[in-house]
Amino acid sequence: QVQLVESGGDSVQSGGSLRLSCVASGITLSHYSMAWFRQSPGKEREAVAAIDGGGSTNFAPTVKGRFTLSQDKAENTLYLQMNSLKVEDAAMYYCAAGGPCGGRWNAQDAWRFWGRGTQVTVSS
Repeated sequence: QVQLVESGGDSVQSGGSLRLSCVASGITLSHYSMAWFRQSPGKEREAVAAIDGGGSTNFAPTVKGRFTLSQDKAENTLYLQMNSLKVEDAAMYYCAAGGPCGGRWNAQDAWRFWGRGTQVTVSS
């Protein structure tokens, strides 16, 4: 059974930083692409970033240069480092696995497994 458990969400001020974690069980990170999506109230869930087993990444234009991805394969954990946070980054952040890192990486329906999310709040 695949489980993805996110953590690290918090309330921060604009310009601040957070690191989100996604611990995976039932899959091995080196064999699966992983991604982060986010959703704020009244909006569609949108792709944030993705990484494949070899370390290749994709980022949404809105976060490129501010967010980075890393993996601890020994701990089977995916990290999303978020710097220079903006009010518009506030959302529920979801970890996903089993989708494409290229191509349709930013399509929700391309990803097979999902976590329950962690909340990020950014105040001005």
